[in-house]
Amino acid sequence: MKVVLPGGTGQVGAILDRALTAAGHEVTVVTRRPTRAHDIGWDGTTLGRWATAIDGCDVVINLAGRSVSCRYTAENLRAMMDSRVDSTRVVGEAIAAAARPPRVWLQMSTATVYAHRFDAPHDETTGVIGGSETGVPDYWAYSVEIAKNWERAQAEAPTPDTRKVALRSAMVMSPDRGGVFDVLSRMVRLGLGGPVAGGAQYVSWIQDEDFARAVEFLIARDDLDGPVNLASPDPLPHRAFMRTLRTAWNVPVGLPATRWMAELGAFALRSDTELLFKSRRVVPGRLRAAGFSFAHPDWESAATSLVQRARPARSAVPRGKS
Repeated sequence: MKVVLPGGTGQVGAILDRALTAAGHEVTVVTRRPTRAHDIGWDGTTLGRWATAIDGCDVVINLAGRSVSCRYTAENLRAMMDSRVDSTRVVGEAIAAAARPPRVWLQMSTATVYAHRFDAPHDETTGVIGGSETGVPDYWAYSVEIAKNWERAQAEAPTPDTRKVALRSAMVMSPDRGGVFDVLSRMVRLGLGGPVAGGAQYVSWIQDEDFARAVEFLIARDDLDGPVNLASPDPLPHRAFMRTLRTAWNVPVGLPATRWMAELGAFALRSDTELLFKSRRVVPGRLRAAGFSFAHPDWESAATSLVQRARPARSAVPRGKS
């Protein structure tokens, strides 16, 4: 197949680029900073030469959007919204203008669209969309609005000959440097991998190989469209999540962090505590009903596999380098 990945230079894009290329597909990455032979440039908001890559391709997987790894200031939240909505709108315009439009458009979304919840998991049918919870910071509702507008931009695009799927993805765990698994593993190895703010909040996740397999599954299944949760069937409280990760790294203890300590740490890392404090209890209802089988359905097996893959990469780094 010919696959086009707008915004495909981040962690998730690299995962899909590797997997799809290894499977024999022709991948074109649309990016603001093209440097490789299979990259093509764009500005994320207007049609241009890049749109010729979409005309005649088989699949578009749009991953574009400002990273959520930042302080959630008003300026950054607006940039998150605009970068997601504008890129989705213009990808829709390119598909609508194509003489030979792709047969499927997979659009990145997020499990953050669901409510902060402890009591029951969210699937696509019974899950509660967030934004009206009490007792949580007001700006969490804006994160939900970003997700809703992101999905709406795809749903409203006039592309009748192209099937659309919104990927409500949990955190993708891979051993790649700079990803969430790498950051959490570094904390564990420093002895700081204990529960945060009590650790009752749920963590939803998906192992990188399962993420890529789920994407290929959705490409092949012409009967699936609309929102699909890309998450393992085993979300678990942060306390248990970190305990399992410590075990995988053979680190016996991890210092806990109070809420104020986490706030200070997030400020130092120029990140935001919503990523830590919001309880994301999301399960893959539609994937499982369609017959998708996870290679790593539980966090214990996934964490063990990821650590095994991360260790050779770490040992290959010369001393004094990082």
